[in-house]
Amino acid sequence: MHPLIRTTAGFVLAMAAATAAHAQSPTDYTQAKQRADADEASLPAATSQAMRDAQSGVLGDAIAECATPNADTAPFVIVAELDAGGAVRRTWRDGATPLAICVQKQINRKTLAAPPRAPFYTSFELSFTP
Repeated sequence: MHPLIRTTAGFVLAMAAATAAHAQSPTDYTQAKQRADADEASLPAATSQAMRDAQSGVLGDAIAECATPNADTAPFVIVAELDAGGAVRRTWRDGATPLAICVQKQINRKTLAAPPRAPFYTSFELSFTP
């Protein structure tokens, strides 16, 4: 086989494997969080800011709906899988407080900014300080 053809074939196979790996849905929180970290890191600055702005609005609404005077404010993380339009299709949670569970339920019904590709994974990391 010609060296250029072999190199091109190797590149095509590597790209196909990377695409297939990204297309497989995470099976647990850890995999979803890793995908979210990678997807978020790949965004250009302006797109990243638009995503953070959308997250802020969704999170503000969720906290307003879920907060109680004596809520357990232990840190938690929600990872969301977005479709091409930015609609949340699936979530994973690290944290089991009633506040974390309620926020996850609220995020499940929301739409964020349309991501550059789908599926796209993003995370909401919450910690509360007095």
